[in-house]
Amino acid sequence: MPINNNPAQPPELPPLALYIHIPWCIKKCPYCDFNSHAVRGEIPEQAYVKTLLADLNHEREAAQGREISSIFIGGGTPSLFSASAIAEILHGADKIVPFASNIEITMEANPGTFEQQRFEGFKAAGVNRLSIGVQSFNDQHLALLGRVHSSAEAIKAISAAQRIGFAHINIDLMHGLAEQIPAQAMQDLATGLALGTDHLSWYQLTIEPNTEFHARPPTLPDLDVLWDIQQRGQALISDAGFNQYEISAYAQADSQAQHNINYWQFGDYFGIGAGAHGKLSFWDTQKNSLEVHRRWKKRSPKAYLNSVDLIGGQNLITADELPFEFMMNALRLTDGVPTQFYQQRTGQSLASIEKELQLAQRKGLLQVDQRIAPTKQGALFLNDLLEYFV
Repeated sequence: MPINNNPAQPPELPPLALYIHIPWCIKKCPYCDFNSHAVRGEIPEQAYVKTLLADLNHEREAAQGREISSIFIGGGTPSLFSASAIAEILHGADKIVPFASNIEITMEANPGTFEQQRFEGFKAAGVNRLSIGVQSFNDQHLALLGRVHSSAEAIKAISAAQRIGFAHINIDLMHGLAEQIPAQAMQDLATGLALGTDHLSWYQLTIEPNTEFHARPPTLPDLDVLWDIQQRGQALISDAGFNQYEISAYAQADSQAQHNINYWQFGDYFGIGAGAHGKLSFWDTQKNSLEVHRRWKKRSPKAYLNSVDLIGGQNLITADELPFEFMMNALRLTDGVPTQFYQQRTGQSLASIEKELQLAQRKGLLQVDQRIAPTKQGALFLNDLLEYFV
């Protein structure tokens, strides 16, 4: 495949999103490796709101004229914050870096009754998409996962969000749980799909370092059971009218998560909040080249709140690292990304990785025409495919 393109031209910078991290939760789940902290005493809500907006104000020049196209408020459990605090964050952020008129604003929420009472206020604040962390509709499995809600509360929360008028709702579900048999995993899916939401995140439980499950691992289903669950589950999801557009993301027509797509298409994003990570692109006029930087904030909520300099660290993604960084995201998408995105978002010509592309194509793992995308085989063996770009 001949490739002729010149990377030494100022590219159009990618879309810009905003990730807001709220680190507190009622209880730390035993499988969770995110930067989350169980609430002890009163959450310093107002101080944190003030620091978040100062954080974004410090980042604002890196917007370089771009609007914010999507926002994801994650955690922790962001729905522990009051609706007025969420409104203050969003209204303040819009004044610092203007929002696009069609902006998607997603907020993670847990199904507990306490948070349900706030859903209407979150919608009034500007949140237009909820991601509800159900994980399972089986009370026994919820207890094993350390969740603090019941199946009935989860169903009630989703129904409440729909009644309030949230048109876009994601349900988070796990499979491959301790003591789970395929029939139970299918029942979880059937229950979730019957609720009529437009998006589903369905992913296998994995044991991560620095978690309670890593220290005391539960006995998980064997590989044959996991494969059975995966095959049966994907068929059930497809029959319900959902399209798998990413490894663990399924959506009804026109309901893909735009914020997550921006990540996978190697877009830019600010990360504000304790431990939040961001990725930003800059055109270096002296070197006549694109530079891609990662930046992260101080991880401890206390340190984040009490520091003048909120930066925990930052680094330049080197030219040698960019192919893997780009492909690690882009190849999660079932349909991949437009071919021109590689040059636009890494500053490198596609010709610079032509050898790797051809090797992956010959192995039947990759297709390259107007798009760079994994084949069905490549999606199944994604780690093997990514090895070509290390």
